[in-house]
Amino acid sequence: MKLYFVPRSRAERIAWLLEELGLAYELEFFASLTDPGLRSPKYLKMNLNGRVPTLQDGDTVISETGAIVQYVLAKYAEGRLVPDMSSPEFAAYLQWLHYSEGMIMPPLGTIVVETVLLPPEKRSQVIADRAAKLLSRLLNAVNVALEGRDFLAGEFSGADIMTGHACIMVSRIGTDFSDKPNVAAYIERLISRPAFKRAAALKKE
Repeated sequence: MKLYFVPRSRAERIAWLLEELGLAYELEFFASLTDPGLRSPKYLKMNLNGRVPTLQDGDTVISETGAIVQYVLAKYAEGRLVPDMSSPEFAAYLQWLHYSEGMIMPPLGTIVVETVLLPPEKRSQVIADRAAKLLSRLLNAVNVALEGRDFLAGEFSGADIMTGHACIMVSRIGTDFSDKPNVAAYIERLISRPAFKRAAALKKE
């Protein structure tokens, strides 16, 4: 397998997943989300959006984060990191597997655009504040779900790689989690995992 990768991006989730499963993979490294290589004709043939991650597995090419996670778990995990369908945790697993992209990442993306990516004269504090308020409410649902448990669907699972990584990305913009202690503790548990540390430390060779 080959993973097309930018550090501290959604691609980190896929590297984390592959590390958790102990799967061998080759890394195609891009320095940043503005790396010209992401707009090269060769890369755009695989990913028309010029984004990461993209996973190439033989003749299969897949480039949406949640779909990659589901693909890898279905094909290679042999039952690991997914509750059994008969488990009462299975529905929670599905919910939190998709919660990151459906809920957390859109307002986080808005905040990053309005506070980092746009030139100062084009930024809107009103839009950024509105997104931050929404993000706080969406993270509160995670905080409630983690009450009395370490992970979102019983044991550590693909749901934690998806929504847990989204929480980690929120923490990287300096978000205050003092009113969400369960999320704060959850992030610490996740970033202390050896597989996450390996994924987060990946550098161009």
